[in-house]
Amino acid sequence: MEESSRLPLLAVLGPSAASEEEEEVAASVGSLAAESGWVVVTGGGVGVMAAACRGAVAAGGLTVGILPSEGAAPDYPNPWVRIPIYTGAGMARNVFNVLSARLCVAIGGEAGTLSEIALAMKAGVRVWCWRSWRIQQTRPSDLAMPRVFDDAQVLLAELERELRAR
Repeated sequence: MEESSRLPLLAVLGPSAASEEEEEVAASVGSLAAESGWVVVTGGGVGVMAAACRGAVAAGGLTVGILPSEGAAPDYPNPWVRIPIYTGAGMARNVFNVLSARLCVAIGGEAGTLSEIALAMKAGVRVWCWRSWRIQQTRPSDLAMPRVFDDAQVLLAELERELRAR
């Protein structure tokens, strides 16, 4: 199967303990992805992950949850995960989230989100961050730095253009 015939995947990264504003932005990101024909991939839990999935499903989209456990567990998968992938890999599942995606959007975040950003950078997967970690290079590197957004409306407008162009 040609790469161009595959459904594009957008990974939405962020904390389970998300603020209301982070969840609103995540839901909008999920909705935009679905409306543009992208599949939303998350860690399958609550917070940003659930909000992104909820937004995608409400817009008629498909969601995939890359889950840390071997089976259903409290908060995993969230009710909007349409395709649960049980890994039994715990935090190591983060690598599967980002390697599956064409683009990662980090919203807020804690240490798990930082690990996903770093893994995506190392793998050459583009990362866009909204009120998330800010990475600074301390020496020359070939790694693509994350694109940083402070304004949610700017993020969503740029993301809409990006998703519809692919």
